[in-house]
Amino acid sequence: MSRKTTNLNKSKTHSGGEPLPKNHESAQPKLAQYVGYFAIGYTLASAIFMMIQTKLALNSQLVTVLSIIIGAYIAVRKFVKHQQRALNSGEINRLMFGGVAVVWLLTVIYFLAIWFWLFDAVNREVLLEMAVQQPLPLVSSLVMILVLTLVSARISLWAINRLLDPKRKTM
Repeated sequence: MSRKTTNLNKSKTHSGGEPLPKNHESAQPKLAQYVGYFAIGYTLASAIFMMIQTKLALNSQLVTVLSIIIGAYIAVRKFVKHQQRALNSGEINRLMFGGVAVVWLLTVIYFLAIWFWLFDAVNREVLLEMAVQQPLPLVSSLVMILVLTLVSARISLWAINRLLDPKRKTM
């Protein structure tokens, strides 16, 4: 009488016991490329708005929100086009945090470039003294713009996801 060994490898089966399809990895899309699309859309929109601001004064918070909306639109549109479905809530959250992290990383790089290539030693010293003497306005404005980017990214991803949902279009 031969003994049958049980298969303890859970990656090959799911809860029903049937083997997973070979393209199971494609069932869970990698969101890194869509975070990249978000960043590209945000960067392009920001560059266009910077060119517009040379001729017309625009509110900086409005420019930030509009750039995030454009980045969200590009990311969600690419996702829906590639995956043929809408984002679920977890994917929206991951895309939101990833997109905002990339936006802030790009902002830090932008400000460091300004700091090192545009400002001279006197300007740097004046800015540092202002930040040390009154740090609360600087910290509160950074927190407010962080909240603004998170909220605008979440709302725009959710709204655009609902707008571009292929299942809602067919109903």
